[in-house]
Amino acid sequence: MSKRIDPSWTVVDSIENNEHNRCVDLFRRPDGTFGFEEFRRDAEDAGAWTPVQYYSHAAWPSREAALSAATRAVIWLNAAPIRQRPA
Repeated sequence: MSKRIDPSWTVVDSIENNEHNRCVDLFRRPDGTFGFEEFRRDAEDAGAWTPVQYYSHAAWPSREAALSAATRAVIWLNAAPIRQRPA
């Protein structure tokens, strides 16, 4: 699991950009709140996902609210294909 994603949190979606070098993880905490974090993947990091922002501290009441906040905060996310998964 990536840094800044607590092991007790469940990643409910992972959205990559078209170049597959940026990613936003949406996650659910045990208390029922949701959050997100942005990561990058570079060759010099051996392909490991590295956090690039500090969004994971914020909490939203739903996946949809967290996704909405993520699309406002992460510029490239508006162009990424976002899959709707069943709850």
